[in-house]
Amino acid sequence: MDRIIIRGGNRLSGDVPISGAKNAALTLMPCALLTDEPLTLENLPRLADVESFGHLLNQFGASTAIAGTHPSAFGRTMTIHAARLSSTVAPYDIVRKMRASILVLGPLLARAGEATVSLPGGCAIGNRPIDLHLRALEALGAVIEIAAGYVRATAPDGGLKGGHIVFPIVSVGATENALMAAALANGETRIDNAACEPEIVDLCRCLVAMGAEIDGIGSSRLVVQGKPRLHGATYMVMPDRIEAGSYACAAGITGGSLLLAGAREEDMAAVLAGLGDAGLIVETEAGGIRVSADGRLKPVNISTAPFPAFPTDMQAQFMAMLTLADGASVLTETIFENRYMHVPELARMGADIQVRGRSAVVRGVERLVGAPVMATDLRASMSLVLAGLAAGDETQVNRVYHLDRGYERLEEKLSAVGADIERQSDG
Repeated sequence: MDRIIIRGGNRLSGDVPISGAKNAALTLMPCALLTDEPLTLENLPRLADVESFGHLLNQFGASTAIAGTHPSAFGRTMTIHAARLSSTVAPYDIVRKMRASILVLGPLLARAGEATVSLPGGCAIGNRPIDLHLRALEALGAVIEIAAGYVRATAPDGGLKGGHIVFPIVSVGATENALMAAALANGETRIDNAACEPEIVDLCRCLVAMGAEIDGIGSSRLVVQGKPRLHGATYMVMPDRIEAGSYACAAGITGGSLLLAGAREEDMAAVLAGLGDAGLIVETEAGGIRVSADGRLKPVNISTAPFPAFPTDMQAQFMAMLTLADGASVLTETIFENRYMHVPELARMGADIQVRGRSAVVRGVERLVGAPVMATDLRASMSLVLAGLAAGDETQVNRVYHLDRGYERLEEKLSAVGADIERQSDG
């Protein structure tokens, strides 16, 4: 099993190219199921989850052709062609690897009139039920059955029909499934209390490029005029705002200065505000966003919430950075109930953190120390890497397959800006 070895203490400086967004890529790939023409996605990140999703699309009879396979290339181009669906079953062996697999449910149902999808897996960060996905599809006329660990959905009487979907709480994944299903439904669909994340906007723009008609893009009310068919398109995946925020925290925790090349200010305003509150200098440049340390970090109070508020996917990285702040910070997690599993591992490195219900009090320490630590989920893994970059001595991060799900060429990017980091393998 692979592990990452970090010898910390180096100040990071230079340019970090920001890859295509994992969360956007996994939402755009199932759009290919909505048409019998090719969908070409550019700036696709090299990630384990992208590979797994490609295998899942192959399961349905879609072909996946990849360009840009040279080892030094970051982004690459994938053309997905689902000319004919040979299956509408998403099996457990593939779906269990990542929660995003549930996003094939809407497109399969809309195009083929039926879909059978295993209940999903993914990171162990708390309860993430799919009931909102199912209710949204039922509002479009779907009939849902759950048995033996699978969701079976059918669209009787000539397919899905436009309807009114009102989400009781904001759900990114359910909004995505609803949008894809509505694109091929017969009639108008209104989606209220829709998620507004940049990845939702990216999905809407891709669907529009494929011939969909969507009003209200970027707002909490989306109106979709269903079309009898969509066509192929070429679309570029947005830059990864969570990866950009993670490397911004790397600049902060090491006292460095990094240009997040390709990052977009409009996608990460809350994160940039938090960085500024923590005492970092944030500057927008032509090529991206520069984040520079300016003395010791300041404590901050942050609460996660749906976009445009502070993202839950940045909580662990900020926590790692704030372990070295001059004072006590309070982080409150409102999205997932089990997203502090990185706290015991950070404590092994000398961090002073107390969890009180959904809040964590982080009292800054003078220094962190290297230690062997265990990654528990994707973003927790990155928090341990960040701590290792600043810690004295050597840090060994185990279970790095979590990192491979969401960070493209992590060691290469960090090494290029001054980190002493390498991957080791038993095999």
